[in-house]
Amino acid sequence: MNKDTLKDLKVGIISSRFNTPVVSELLNFCIEKLESQGISLNNIVHKEVPGALEIPLLANAFALSKEFDVLIGVGAVIRGETYHFEVVSDQSAQGIMRVQLDHNIPVINAIITTNSSEEAYARTKIKGEEAALNAIEMAALIKSL
Repeated sequence: MNKDTLKDLKVGIISSRFNTPVVSELLNFCIEKLESQGISLNNIVHKEVPGALEIPLLANAFALSKEFDVLIGVGAVIRGETYHFEVVSDQSAQGIMRVQLDHNIPVINAIITTNSSEEAYARTKIKGEEAALNAIEMAALIKSL
């Protein structure tokens, strides 16, 4: 995708408020990379939901609007002492997969799942930038079909 095409790419980002410090870093790295690749900040719509389990619902609403070329779910699920970590990790990933398959729109899963906050912070830059680049690649691929 060339720079002229990228500036018109419409990106929807849904982020979780849970684990806000980690998610904020991840989100910032993602948006910075999108902008550095030529995507206009005016074409990036960001909305926030309470937690990772709510990301697929808003992604579904974004997909139904038909206004976006690609969606990105941003969150952080950090292991605690209960089984809840597995439930949130699995169900948020399944929900994101369902949205992209049901609506034929790429939905990039940038919900990091880690054992600790330290692991999460170590991944924010890499995962945020990777999500942005994957979003661009998948949007271009789908548009080319």
